[in-house]
Amino acid sequence: MTKKRDLGQELLQGIRDIKSGKGKVITINAPDDIKHLRDQLHLSQMGFAAFLGVSIKTLQDWEQGRRSPRGAARSLLQIAAQHPEVFNTHYKTSNLHNKSNNH
Repeated sequence: MTKKRDLGQELLQGIRDIKSGKGKVITINAPDDIKHLRDQLHLSQMGFAAFLGVSIKTLQDWEQGRRSPRGAARSLLQIAAQHPEVFNTHYKTSNLHNKSNNH
């Protein structure tokens, strides 16, 4: 018989481990030149911002160095920099591609 997991206990132990410094730290570095990345992907500010799920203003702030990307957007930027073919394929098959071309 399989032993039943105690997820609550596992979560609490995970929190304790993190607080004590035992947790894994993963650093994701966003590309330094976001405008250059966007240009390499052949995307407008509107299309790139829509795909990342941010406003055009936020994207402009990143491109001009006033703010830095965080969270999921930072991860998507890293993926786009390392694997642009995946990013382009997904973007072109999404509804966002058609929306940004119609404006």
